[in-house]
Amino acid sequence: MMHAIVNDEPGRIAALRRYQILDTPSEGAFDKVTDLIRTLFGVPMSAVSLIDTDRQWFKSLAGLDATQTPRSEAFCDHAIRQDEPLIITDARDDPRFADNPLVTGDPGIRSYAGVPLRTPDGYNIGSLCAIDTRARDFAPEQIEILKSLAPIVVEQMELRLLAERDHLSGAMTRRAFVAALDKAIALHIRHRRPAALLMLDIDHFKRINDTYGHPVGDRVIEAVAKRCVELSRPSDSLGRIGGEEFALLLPETSEADALAAARRFCTAIGEMRIPNDPPLRVTASFGVAAIGAGRLSSQDWLSAADAALYEAKRGGRNRAVLALLTAECAA
Repeated sequence: MMHAIVNDEPGRIAALRRYQILDTPSEGAFDKVTDLIRTLFGVPMSAVSLIDTDRQWFKSLAGLDATQTPRSEAFCDHAIRQDEPLIITDARDDPRFADNPLVTGDPGIRSYAGVPLRTPDGYNIGSLCAIDTRARDFAPEQIEILKSLAPIVVEQMELRLLAERDHLSGAMTRRAFVAALDKAIALHIRHRRPAALLMLDIDHFKRINDTYGHPVGDRVIEAVAKRCVELSRPSDSLGRIGGEEFALLLPETSEADALAAARRFCTAIGEMRIPNDPPLRVTASFGVAAIGAGRLSSQDWLSAADAALYEAKRGGRNRAVLALLTAECAA
């Protein structure tokens, strides 16, 4: 394994964010690893821990009901700063951890063994660890088990990322996009952060497939997705919801700004010339829905945007319609 890059925190955070895994629901592939470690090591706790800018977030935490801690309290924050495993036989005797709230209070950590989770490009983004509430040594063979399982966790993160991308458009799959919506909803509930959802459907797409064939239809899908990405901010997310239907999640965006953005996307798509003989022109219809009351589940939020999209189609296509939080009105 290559040596860790330990002096590039912006690069490390970028490597972590690339996986789009923070604040996602628990998944069996990771929980099986932490459950296995608890069994093999005879410890009450095991975790897949990821270090964000100011917090430690657990993708899996067996034996404790928590989702995150401040980064300043994280044993894992020390583990990511080195190449070799971090082994603490008695935290009360270690000046780095003796006064740590996780040692002096719940859950009463006494011993810890953690192996960095290192990305293929060399960044330690977290750790796989075994945690005990009693002072103890960890046998060399146990450390070897951790070292062999840590790359498997990273590989699972890589596979997870691949599975969340549509192979044709490069957009997020519907499953991955719904997970992104759930994260935005959680942020709104906790911190009242605004967000908006755009749904778009390529107009008369069946006619394109019937007239020119599916390879040309695929070319249209690729071109529309590419144009949407070009017009998006880095914080925006594009998902392919169905055959010719896409959705865009716009964080920190009001109703008015979302409608303006939808109109820009609509105009830009209509101005495209898609390579063919002769070149093709297409249009798209948009439904816009900001997060808010009655839209605090992904299904309800998608339904609101979809209803506005239906109105755009019914109103003549190649337009954007806003679903107001209290009513619907045409753009």
